[in-house]
Amino acid sequence: MVKNVGGGMSPEPEALLRQLFAAAVDAALPDKSVPRHMPEAPKGRTIVVGAGKASAAMARVFEDHWDGPLEGLIVTRYGHAVPTRRIRAVEASHPVPDAAGERAAADMLAMMDGLGPDDLVVALMSGGGSALLSLAADGVSPEDKRAVNRALLKSGAPIQEMNCVRKHLSRIKGGRLAAAAYPARVETMVISDVPGDDMSAVASGPTVPDASTFAEARAILAKYNVDVPSSVRRHLEAAVDETPKPGDPRLARSRATLIASPQTSLEAAAAVARAQGIAPLILGDALEGEAREAGFLMAGMARQARLFGQPTTPPCVLISGGETTVTVRGDGSGGRNVEFLLALAIKLAGSPGIHAIAADTDGIDGAREVAGAVIAPGTLERARAIGLDPWDMLKRNDAHTFFAKLGDQVVTGPTLTNVNDFRAILVL
Repeated sequence: MVKNVGGGMSPEPEALLRQLFAAAVDAALPDKSVPRHMPEAPKGRTIVVGAGKASAAMARVFEDHWDGPLEGLIVTRYGHAVPTRRIRAVEASHPVPDAAGERAAADMLAMMDGLGPDDLVVALMSGGGSALLSLAADGVSPEDKRAVNRALLKSGAPIQEMNCVRKHLSRIKGGRLAAAAYPARVETMVISDVPGDDMSAVASGPTVPDASTFAEARAILAKYNVDVPSSVRRHLEAAVDETPKPGDPRLARSRATLIASPQTSLEAAAAVARAQGIAPLILGDALEGEAREAGFLMAGMARQARLFGQPTTPPCVLISGGETTVTVRGDGSGGRNVEFLLALAIKLAGSPGIHAIAADTDGIDGAREVAGAVIAPGTLERARAIGLDPWDMLKRNDAHTFFAKLGDQVVTGPTLTNVNDFRAILVL
């Protein structure tokens, strides 16, 4: 047990870390965020559309708080749908798009036909929407678009760069959905999963103006040496039908509101730590870079806190959010939270009194149905006792197997929200 400043006992380190993660997820759930941002009812029709891992849950809450006529369509990840009454919910593939997502995107775009100034479109957008709302640009085959998506996922490109490319290979992203809805009013609710809460990056911003260009998309693919199919190359080089930019009159009646964010979740976790007599220090809600490098760096910070009381005195917890990346070079499946933790454990080398959790708030770390994992001072010793080589598994991007064999995974199932990664390092 951990003694707190009030003289009582807080939970065991692992239990406390899991409580912090649970608080972070709870703070971002749609049933807390959607009701506070309900739009004014229109004179005409109300159509709800949406995409992302939280979109079905958002749609159900919206239905529960809307009195008037309602219709719509949302697309979410397989396993993330919840029962809805008036808004049709479709499940599709993530992170690589499939035909179900493509059909849903086409249907959604068709719903915008014929809308007038008295109509309202409510867009419910959350992380994962870019893959789920996939509608290839004219002249680009769906399979070619999927090939580019798969290559970008393995490249280590940050989400903003990936989404720049996706917008310029799409008929619906980058403000195009809102442009199609004009002159209807468009109200977008956003649960952010991107560093900096750039709403044009969440789900690739179907209803938000896009400042990026075809030239930038080409440069990103060149930067990561992505060999693109010929149809993609021709489309990007032709550079016709640019995304709607800020100031485009077709988006004059479109407004986006951030309703849940990584910072809100970090603050909720910090409050739980503080109540247990543990001093929280939020390092940032938008940390990026290679996951293993972040793990190495934060190991040094944790040691500094324990040995010298800097930047804060133990008992303390270093909390951070954002989205790191994994450049997959080995035969493992990646997973940025587990790779961060394995690197952290290796660098800590069993340092006493330091425990950590890293998990994705959507319940999925990469393509695995695992949110993340936990580590403790004895993690490496336990691993070696059963024949695991931590360094080798890190080199092979196989951290998921590492933590599965130890039984140290964090498994939540779909949380029905997504405000990106949550990391907490407890220093006692």
